Amino acid sequence: MGVWIDTDMGFDDIAAILVVVQSEFEIDGVSLVFGNTPLPQVRMNAAGAASAFGWKFPIHTGRAMPVLGKLETAQAILGETGIPTSGKSLPQAAALAESDAFAALCGWLERKGQHRILALGPLTNIAAVALARPDLAARITELVWMGGGVTSGNHTASAEFNALADPEALSIVIAHGLPLRMVDLDLCRKVLARPEDAEPVRHAGGVNAELIADMFSGYIRIGTSRGRSAMAIYDPSAAVAFVTPDIVSFRPARIDVELQGALTRGRTVVETRATHATFNAQFAADIDADMARVIILAALVNEARK
Repeated sequence: MGVWIDTDMGFDDIAAILVVVQSEFEIDGVSLVFGNTPLPQVRMNAAGAASAFGWKFPIHTGRAMPVLGKLETAQAILGETGIPTSGKSLPQAAALAESDAFAALCGWLERKGQHRILALGPLTNIAAVALARPDLAARITELVWMGGGVTSGNHTASAEFNALADPEALSIVIAHGLPLRMVDLDLCRKVLARPEDAEPVRHAGGVNAELIADMFSGYIRIGTSRGRSAMAIYDPSAAVAFVTPDIVSFRPARIDVELQGALTRGRTVVETRATHATFNAQFAADIDADMARVIILAALVNEARK
């Protein structure tokens, strides 16, 4: 069964893609969006990852700016490339061929069958389809999104980064009734990577073992450099929810996003009481964190063995 991935291509995005690559699903296409870094660097990251890991699925260039407002990136946390590392970095690769994500997504949605999307960044590309081609957006079977926060944010006290980077896009997706399944900060923070988790990757023996281990170590250091013993594995946790939903508990809810306020813009509001709202989405309330770790670490080690 073919699926689609929408991504801003940091390391945890790459790890999430590897989870899907090693599942039963075939990736029909990938669309790129600004987020971890500006879109030109996202394209460079995607080209380097495709070269390093031999990805054959088509990769398409999407939106460089949010629906409204200024460009927001995570470079203050992730560095200029959006991929912190303890050593090796993605190879410099030939630029991706120019291919428009909007046209590619529309063409994919015109096909018969299921249309499942895993979204790992701001929802700008999906919102563009919902606005311009609501008839095709209505054919989306499932939209699993790593974003939002039930209790709090990370980029601000209120807002998770992917929501804050383009809250209008999230609002458009919600308003069009797309089948949103939100995998939020609280859920992802149950699935943790520790510094020692990079060692089985490093010793896997394949040509990319050192590369993957160094990027993984750099990612884990985001957490340990701030005094924590581990780092939440964000995007791969959403990928696990996407490919192995039986280890995740989804609950129906009313999800809305705050569009105003310097301190509240991008906040996701999740109402779980059926007496207080009409439900419009689902959120991941719980996960078998141990099994999720096994799946994610196995994906990295298996790739590092090649």
